[in-house]
Amino acid sequence: MTLAVETGRQLDSPPLPVLPQSPSAHSEVPSAPFDSSPLVSTPAPPPATQRHSLLQAFQSLVYVIVVALFIITFTVQPFRIPSESMEPTLLVGDFLLVDKQMGLEVPPRVFAPAGVVHRGDLIVFHYPVNPALHLVKRVVGLPGDRLRLRDGRVSIDDRPLAEPYAVFRPAGPDPYRDEFPRLTTADPGVDTRWWIQMRTLVAHGELTVPPDSYFVLGDNRNDSEDSRYWGFVPSAAIVGKPFLIYFSLNSPSLTSTAGQTSAAALSGPRAEPPGHPDTRSAFGFARWDRTLRIVH
Repeated sequence: MTLAVETGRQLDSPPLPVLPQSPSAHSEVPSAPFDSSPLVSTPAPPPATQRHSLLQAFQSLVYVIVVALFIITFTVQPFRIPSESMEPTLLVGDFLLVDKQMGLEVPPRVFAPAGVVHRGDLIVFHYPVNPALHLVKRVVGLPGDRLRLRDGRVSIDDRPLAEPYAVFRPAGPDPYRDEFPRLTTADPGVDTRWWIQMRTLVAHGELTVPPDSYFVLGDNRNDSEDSRYWGFVPSAAIVGKPFLIYFSLNSPSLTSTAGQTSAAALSGPRAEPPGHPDTRSAFGFARWDRTLRIVH
């Protein structure tokens, strides 16, 4: 079988365009230089957005301040122990949380249980001589009690009071301090108004606590300025009850410990007594064993 091919006949279609030849099959096409700049620039936030962010931050700060003021005013408040009068129960440098709900007729009971004042309670109160100051002492005498001290020991209504919290560190003799109430001689540190009032409340060697008042003493009985020297604590002056040591800064006491005098305590390095960690260690700035301790 033979295939015939027709030749010599022109086609009516137009000729194909001729493409220009590349100078070289291996020539490289130059690339554009790389531009590292972003394709789209981020515009700065408008002033209105910035003002809105500042307003939100200010509102958050106001909320925090309001909550803090509410807590301090109605529930709990922090205090720091500055003196040795409550040792060993409370040490210098202890930071306390104080329940301020006590005494309210309908306490909100948000953070800590509230209640009335009982004998043996620790209370924080406004110092009667200078109400701008706060003190912490232990309640010993309640309204109506007949109180006296003999050789430093408390008796209520002619019955000795058990005080496991009280300590009697070595100290010089002080008849006014240890044989209270004593009307024959007065201590130079006694408040004048209290000296006059006390004389009207003493009968048969006993001091009667008036209504709405409390007689308070420090646990460090021989190194405490308390109701013996400036009088009763009115119920209206009570701020609250301490219930928690949330932190304790290591501040060694100058009070005599285990027969050691204050002068000896200042004489140089010594073995720290219980509750006073070695400040030479890396973490000795705090008493970690007292952190988050319940106060009794």
